[in-house]
Amino acid sequence: MGIYWLASYPKSGNTWCRAFLYNYLHSGEQPADINELRLGRMPSLRNWIDEVLGFDSSELSEDEVELLRPDVYRWENTSGEISYRKTHDAYTYLPDGEPLFPVEGMLGAIYIIRNPLDVAVSYSHYNHCSIDRAIEQMGKNLYLSLSSNKRLDMHVRQHLLTWSQHVASWVDAPGIRAETLRYEDMQSAPINAFTRLVRFLGLPDDEERIARAVRFSEFNTLKAQEISNGFKDSPTGVQDFFRKGIVGDWENVLTETQVHRIIADHGEIMARFGYLDALGNPMEVS
Repeated sequence: MGIYWLASYPKSGNTWCRAFLYNYLHSGEQPADINELRLGRMPSLRNWIDEVLGFDSSELSEDEVELLRPDVYRWENTSGEISYRKTHDAYTYLPDGEPLFPVEGMLGAIYIIRNPLDVAVSYSHYNHCSIDRAIEQMGKNLYLSLSSNKRLDMHVRQHLLTWSQHVASWVDAPGIRAETLRYEDMQSAPINAFTRLVRFLGLPDDEERIARAVRFSEFNTLKAQEISNGFKDSPTGVQDFFRKGIVGDWENVLTETQVHRIIADHGEIMARFGYLDALGNPMEVS
């Protein structure tokens, strides 16, 4: 029937959102295993792309693979089922003007946004780099390549763009239904935030079911599972995928210079989504 895209810049709450959705859809009596969140494979996974295309895409250049990706997603749209697919790709366009994610068959997009001040801190740990380096990367038009111990080319190239461009690419994309969820609202008012998610996806608005899925996907639950059993989606070398998960940790970590640098790079989008006040100063978001 089509695809709902769960889109976000890295380290913005996408896995948390997926955990909630899986717990909601399956409505079990225990929290779902984070290593069994079968909502659909990431669109950048090379083995899935190869499966659909019927040949080894590693023989092609990254540019050639990119030209074929929309056809892969069109094929998914003909499956007769609804799928929910996580992506870190920005909503970009190919050289011929075609969107990477075809509008045909797209049921909608959930965009999860997080304060870039906190993203910078989390992203630095995720990438094993300094915070200054993370801030620099968030301000550059970048590609993202993920790898695993099993296969170094597990994912095809993904477009990140800058943090601001990534956000705008999805929330302002023409011709698609999109709902924006702030990480901070998911934490401070999870019932309200995830109820909006459920309603956008056209799922039953069941208060008890939503509350149970919220409880089963709390950060401490996800963290405890990772400690006990690891997390298979964690890239190579990342020991704590679920690190802190708190709002406002940037205040304990970032220097004044680093804060000013992030605001200089992303102030317009930050103000638009309530992360800056009228004077351009960071808002207290809880």
